[in-house]
Amino acid sequence: MEPVVEKGIHPTAVISENVKIGKNVSIGAYSIIGNNVEIGDNVKIGHHVYIERNTKIGNNVKIFPFAVLGTDPQDLKYRGEETYLEIGDNTIIREFVTINRGTSENIKTIIGKNCLLLEYVHIAHDCVLGDYVIMSNNATLAGHCKVGDHATLSGFVIVHQFSKIGAYSFIQGGSKVNKDIPPFALAADDPLVFHHINIEKLRRLNFSKEDIHFISKLYDELYVDLKVPLRKAAEIIKEKYKNNKYAQLISDFILSSERGVIRYIKEFK
Repeated sequence: MEPVVEKGIHPTAVISENVKIGKNVSIGAYSIIGNNVEIGDNVKIGHHVYIERNTKIGNNVKIFPFAVLGTDPQDLKYRGEETYLEIGDNTIIREFVTINRGTSENIKTIIGKNCLLLEYVHIAHDCVLGDYVIMSNNATLAGHCKVGDHATLSGFVIVHQFSKIGAYSFIQGGSKVNKDIPPFALAADDPLVFHHINIEKLRRLNFSKEDIHFISKLYDELYVDLKVPLRKAAEIIKEKYKNNKYAQLISDFILSSERGVIRYIKEFK
């Protein structure tokens, strides 16, 4: 008969002495939890999970077998500094996901709330994911990438370091991302281009028809109607629609881009 296990921790799990464990937490067989790890309430950690150190896990997180979290950044500049990984509430981390801690440059890698990270996803050092981000199987982020709320990366998407993925965007499976993806974009093809706004996602999130139409027209103005370089068009849009949150989100994204933004191809949807 298996002995009674405090807090649902399997007797073969290895837990460091300074780990903080919340209420109703389960930790599966042969999992290893390293130094200075904080685990919130109602967290389920499967068998053979490795959480190295300096990792903070929010409430209601589910971590499936063979995930490896909080390991040293894969960066030659890293010299053993104390850096961190934070994972938000309600996030699901599936099998064989790997997430590295930050480097001294930004200190933290951050995963937002309600994210879904499917099998073999890799998230490198200093990345920041917003809330409700979906990364499908084998999607990969190099270091220092930023992903906005509700963005979706399909399977086998690979993202160049320092790239930005805008909120509510969708990237076709197998894509190579080496420029920034603006908010609301549906990006596809090789090389990657912006085909139209991510209409289906916006409908599912109960965006109004008027808002969807306005966002689409904004991109027509930015890329086509204004007939000026994109950064100049973004400045015009920012001033013209100064009281509109979507115009501000899009223009701020373009104006802050360092890698450049993908090209737009108008499609009638």
